[in-house]
Amino acid sequence: MKRDMNLVRAVLLEVEKLPHDYGFHDIEVEGYAPEEVTYHVRLLHEARLIEAIDLSTMSGVSWKSKRLTYQGHEFLDAARSDTVWEKAKSLVVATTGALTLEGVKAALPEVVKKLIGQ
Repeated sequence: MKRDMNLVRAVLLEVEKLPHDYGFHDIEVEGYAPEEVTYHVRLLHEARLIEAIDLSTMSGVSWKSKRLTYQGHEFLDAARSDTVWEKAKSLVVATTGALTLEGVKAALPEVVKKLIGQ
């Protein structure tokens, strides 16, 4: 399965909405299959942007989200604006030829600095 950076952002936005009840929750993102969402929940857990748990069974893969980490909050706050998000993605692709999470993490502050300086 391919990583979808727009889904990464959408999952983070959904995790931010979760209640602070110490429980693990399913995430749904309109336009995406549950398998795509659970895969991205796992990726975000591995990237340490969210806390999640693997509740997979023999009948299917299931990762459930608990909360954003501090790093997740920082990333999401930088990526919240649609304008900043799109400019950061474009900058990363134009500079490196590939869209990576680390590239977007590095580009977001640069885009914000440019927008503030305008």
